[in-house]
Amino acid sequence: MFGNLFEEEVEEGFSLTSSRGRVAKVGDEPPAPRGRSNLCGIKNQGGTCYLNSLLQTLLFTPEFREELFSLGADELGCLEDKEKPGAKVRVIPLELQRLFASLLLVDQQSASTADLTDSFGWNNSEGTNQHDVQELNRILFSALEHSLVGTTGTTFIHQLYHGTIVNSIVCKECGNVSQRQEDFLDLTVCVCGVSSLEEALWNMFVEEELFEGNNLYRCAQCDRLVTAAKSAKLKKLPPFMTMSLLRFSFDYAKCERYKETGRYSFPLTINLQPFCEESDGDDSDYSYELFSVIIHKGGCYGGHYHVHIRDIDQLGQWEPPEEEHKPKTQKKFKEEVKQVCEPKLKEDDPLSVITAIIAQEPSKSVLSDQLGQKIMNKIGSSWSKKFRKHCGPIGKFLQSHNDVFMLVSNGTRVALKTNPPCPVTEPPGPAEQTPDSDPSTPSDPGAAEQQPGLEHEQTGSHWFDLNDSTVTSIRESDIEKQFQGKESAYMLFYRKTQLHRPSEALNNLQYKVPVNFVQMAQEENIKVQKLREEFESTNNTVELRLHLAPSYRLENGALQPISKEQNASLSFDRRKTVGDLRLAIYQMQELWEGDMALTVARSLPAGLHLYNTVTDDCVSLYSAGICTNSDLFVWNGREVCGATVLTGAEWEPVLLNVVRPFLGEDGDQEEEEDDRVACEEGSAGFENGGPGLKKEARGFAGAATLGQVREALGEPVESLLCQEHKGRKRGEQGAGEGGGASGWRVFPPDDMQRTLKELSLKDGDALLVLEPQSFDSSVFTLNGDVVTVTTPSDCRWLQVELRPHGGGGEEERRKIKVPAAGNMLLCEVKQRAIEELQLPEQPPGAQYCLRQMDCTGKLLPPVCEELSVRDAGVRLMTTLTLCPGNAPKASQLFLHFSVGTAPSAGMEMDILVEKTCTVKECLKAMLDDVGLDGSCWHLRRLDWCEDVGEPIMNEDASLSELKINNGETLIVTEGQLPPKGFLKLSVWLYLDPRSNSEVSMDFNPTDNGHTEEQMLEAVTAGETRSHSLLMMAGNMAEMRSAGHVEISDEATLEDLKTQVLTLPALQDVCAPTTAFMRVWQLEGRSLERILRGQQLTLKKLKLTNGTELCVQQLLKEEELGLKDVMLNVKMGVPGERCFYPLEELVWDATRDSSPRSLRTCLAAHYGLSPDSLLLAKHQPDKHTWEEVSNWNQQVSKKKKKRKAESLLGAPFHLKDGDTIGLKNLLIDNNRDFLTLEDERGQQRLREQAEQRRKGGQAAGSDGVRPQKKTGSTKSRKPEVALSINVGVFR
Repeated sequence: MFGNLFEEEVEEGFSLTSSRGRVAKVGDEPPAPRGRSNLCGIKNQGGTCYLNSLLQTLLFTPEFREELFSLGADELGCLEDKEKPGAKVRVIPLELQRLFASLLLVDQQSASTADLTDSFGWNNSEGTNQHDVQELNRILFSALEHSLVGTTGTTFIHQLYHGTIVNSIVCKECGNVSQRQEDFLDLTVCVCGVSSLEEALWNMFVEEELFEGNNLYRCAQCDRLVTAAKSAKLKKLPPFMTMSLLRFSFDYAKCERYKETGRYSFPLTINLQPFCEESDGDDSDYSYELFSVIIHKGGCYGGHYHVHIRDIDQLGQWEPPEEEHKPKTQKKFKEEVKQVCEPKLKEDDPLSVITAIIAQEPSKSVLSDQLGQKIMNKIGSSWSKKFRKHCGPIGKFLQSHNDVFMLVSNGTRVALKTNPPCPVTEPPGPAEQTPDSDPSTPSDPGAAEQQPGLEHEQTGSHWFDLNDSTVTSIRESDIEKQFQGKESAYMLFYRKTQLHRPSEALNNLQYKVPVNFVQMAQEENIKVQKLREEFESTNNTVELRLHLAPSYRLENGALQPISKEQNASLSFDRRKTVGDLRLAIYQMQELWEGDMALTVARSLPAGLHLYNTVTDDCVSLYSAGICTNSDLFVWNGREVCGATVLTGAEWEPVLLNVVRPFLGEDGDQEEEEDDRVACEEGSAGFENGGPGLKKEARGFAGAATLGQVREALGEPVESLLCQEHKGRKRGEQGAGEGGGASGWRVFPPDDMQRTLKELSLKDGDALLVLEPQSFDSSVFTLNGDVVTVTTPSDCRWLQVELRPHGGGGEEERRKIKVPAAGNMLLCEVKQRAIEELQLPEQPPGAQYCLRQMDCTGKLLPPVCEELSVRDAGVRLMTTLTLCPGNAPKASQLFLHFSVGTAPSAGMEMDILVEKTCTVKECLKAMLDDVGLDGSCWHLRRLDWCEDVGEPIMNEDASLSELKINNGETLIVTEGQLPPKGFLKLSVWLYLDPRSNSEVSMDFNPTDNGHTEEQMLEAVTAGETRSHSLLMMAGNMAEMRSAGHVEISDEATLEDLKTQVLTLPALQDVCAPTTAFMRVWQLEGRSLERILRGQQLTLKKLKLTNGTELCVQQLLKEEELGLKDVMLNVKMGVPGERCFYPLEELVWDATRDSSPRSLRTCLAAHYGLSPDSLLLAKHQPDKHTWEEVSNWNQQVSKKKKKRKAESLLGAPFHLKDGDTIGLKNLLIDNNRDFLTLEDERGQQRLREQAEQRRKGGQAAGSDGVRPQKKTGSTKSRKPEVALSINVGVFR
């Protein structure tokens, strides 16, 4: 019944071996060794956690394991022969033997069940479909029995698990006993309504069921119906007793499954003597002890299995759970060390988050495809929501920080460069390893044994939690945690206490394992160990770049290479020490004399710079922070070519572009122009370098002062040093009439004592050096602290290149020079270019536009031709491209756009729109341009990494208000504009027919004769009105639309009520405070629930966009608790089939939600005795009444009452607005709650069902299948029966 119900909640982990269990090839990561427990887990194939849990239980059942291993190849055959025709190879038991041997003897963290499931005949999809473990237990035992037919193991499952129940019926008149025996491999015990396993067994095997009254038994001896008693007893007890708990039930009222999560205890030892037919034996014959508990976590439609197992043979290494066995002083010390050593996690810094995640992993690495899930677990938010907008996709982020992260294992894992993984030897745990521990330092294997009190902790029961690939030690007391909740016990396995294990079986993994499997495991271990050694050697080899001092000289504050071949590469094992590396370099450089210092270096734009020198020869390269692709400078530690070298981050050099005036003589004007053009082309690195200036790149130490820089440049003290003036507005002009001007800020005298780093100068910044006589020319003008550099008149030209339709070839691209000045309009430049290029006459400005080009060759947006060269930001002596297309006006924007996805380079479409147009108008223009229509579209911007970003929420805002710039790319995305943090809620006003004078119609159906159906038809006919009818307490009530509210999901319920009162339709509603208002959530046309909790946010109330709300005015303040239920109560009129007007009653179900509590509340409200009341709940959709009984449970022989039922659960599910009918039995003998209206409603339902049936038959006769009613149920995978294919061996 429950096959394929449980969609697997996949545990995070990773497979270290191939899918078939074979060892991975060299280059792939080898399987990890076993953990501290020395036990092997089982890989999850996607949904096989139920199979893994059962297999581990059978493995740790010694008698089952030994019986299976006792079957040899002469009986089972060989797996190598299974493909031979006619060979009868019993594949399932052979694969089970091989799996058990691998789990016991192969040194790996987890084994694969792929070969075993192949022997079951399962395909790939079976590995992802989860089934019920109780069903698997029976099917697997049946398959094994059929596979072992004709062998000595035919009956071993029967001997271990088979038991017998005898069912007896005793005639109370003649005493005749009728008996029937029933075999079982596991006992199915009830969970619903009982609190423990003992109570369930007592109900099954001690309590008697009486056949009396209308339920009599026909006695064969008396030959008539008689009173009889039925009972059941255990006749034969198996060595192993399996209990299957019925956790899953079916709610017939809701027509859905549900899981029993209440407390259900079970003992560690149990005596079954009271439940047996013969109880005169020794107590040991009936005594059982628990050794396995299979646990299910989740609900009835999804979950995960794992198992708690007692290690009977002590095959594993049991340790107390983490941190429990350590002294308090040691715990406190560890916490203090952790606080000091571990920096506080900065959740807003993605670099800090990922670094912390990798550093906390035992292997110091994380699988790439699991990094996103671990980030969500760490900070509670996904990468896409938290960081993607600013940092881009996670893959790009890792690549951009390749100085911190590196990819290992063929790119499947992410590790830290300063702390790469070492998977061969298991890393020490958090309690033993400090952040700076060296992986090459061996740990003390006996350290755990030397800890005080550990030996005492290890004595007694050894329990482990086997959760797929993970095996952890647990305490016996942890089993009590599985008594209740969503993670609770599902199957119990007991063994007789008489079963004793021989001493040679303890701590002996090879006990009774066949020799061939022992040899197979040893060969496998040798292969795995070899792979680990190869992988370890490969993974720990780092590539180092050696820079030798004789090949460098100190220049411009950094080390510059003398020759091109100055580097030497060296592959070295990072686990070796710095001394070993120094010796290896000595051997490479045989001519080296004197001391040798190794300093970590880094190539900067200014040159090679030295940082920290590695001095301790005893530490490993790993501990010294030397990783692959590190640069090491080999020198004497003092000087290079006679020059002293300053090391450290504070002396990191800065590469500056030093700009000086370049004013030549007239006779050399042609040469000057060439030089200036070259200078212009070379000055692309900074914006303000231009004609009349020459530059050179110079490096200076970051700790050098500006005065020292001036001295190093050989400039006099009166010289001025200027920095590019970035605050100058566009269009601001200096003196002169040149084609363009640039501004520079003069450093004040106080800045001469500040360092370059203090002045925030960085690589590529420009530094203008001027002598006082420079201001004698017209090129340089000093105004306050700003120097303006004006372009000379002989540089006033622009080059225009023609790019025809389709791009054209190089021969079609013609270039001409157009004389230009800074105040010349660009439309004049274009007109001159068209004339000189002799293009066909076109309407002015209709076919061609001027566009600039960036350094990558990409065309920039067309320039506005209404502006001058200077105002448009076009620099003279540059190239403009003449392209087909219209030029934008000063009030227009040139935008790129694409439909659906981010466009590839050159594939986007272009459009001209006004800056003042709204987003909605821009979207419409784009849709018209591509020939699309419809309203389900919205615009999105591109983020910084050219991916589709956030939607533009304000569609009524103009493009200029949203700061959408010229040349920006927008994406036209299909779908309505998604809300962001705001909810749009529909509000209706509830018009109470009992107290509202606005309602003119009488809603009492017994008075006016209108039926509910007629009212609904009347409303349907007048749907244009903003009125609607809803069902309230079984009666019709009217609603009036009040409009919509838009409110943040972080607002409280009180804020919502306050905003609702501001709606124009509610101006006449008088509510002194918001407590005089009740807000309902609507589902269809019915009131679903009351929103309660004035200070709860709408997000916590689970309100979503588009939710419909109904507001009801109250006559008094109301503050409902979370467990208060607002009910509509109607008292029946004695002797008549009708009720008095309904009343509202608030029932407090916080402590007690049983029928007795409701009965007591109603009795107090009406002043009656609780025993005289008869209660029923109205079902308005079915027009029926469901009687609420006392549910007095029968008292068992143990004198224990069952747990009281709750009206909030199945089958009544009482909620706000439900109608409860009452009958006072003291004055009313009529126990029937049905009214005439209910009967008419039932008649309508029958007629509608008959019409649907006839309609379905008519549709079927026409060859059209009737459409099924679509509900709101969640779509789930189809249930597939579990089966295991077995060959024929009879």
